[in-house]
Amino acid sequence: TNTNTNAVALHNTHVKLLAFDLLSLTQSPFPSSDATTSFFRRGIPISRVETVGTITLRDLKHDRFLRFAVDDGTACVPCVLWLNDANSPSVARRRRHELAARFAALVKLGAVARVRGRLSRFRGTLQVTVSDVAIERGPNAEIFHRLDCILLARNCYNILPPPSSYTPPQPPLPLPPPK
Repeated sequence: TNTNTNAVALHNTHVKLLAFDLLSLTQSPFPSSDATTSFFRRGIPISRVETVGTITLRDLKHDRFLRFAVDDGTACVPCVLWLNDANSPSVARRRRHELAARFAALVKLGAVARVRGRLSRFRGTLQVTVSDVAIERGPNAEIFHRLDCILLARNCYNILPPPSSYTPPQPPLPLPPPK
């Protein structure tokens, strides 16, 4: 397959990233054609992310939004969960609000959560506009996520060329020997 296609395919995929990597994404100086803000990692467009960490901030603006932060040990990721569709005439928006309200109830200080969402920028700061939240109950969830991020970066994200150029795919890097 063409790695160019694979790079573009990451655009609407929830890309697993550590917080320091997520916060270092660059933003396109040009508006995107699909009305979403375009962010890039090494020239690869990324619009959706997944992160896992401890909830370290929770600020609820009743019936408007829940702002919270997820700390994975490398940095804190600002997140926003919109709650303002409760009185919408649209059935789909009311259902989305009900789901968001359930997610908001899960977000508690000190809980370990898996957060997925769309990248956005607010007042110059990158944030995740949350689409779903799951509380992780396993004691190893954070370390497994960290290992997934390292392996994906090494074997997938770092070997993809920017969509504007094509080079033959490189073989994945070998895993380090066990200690």
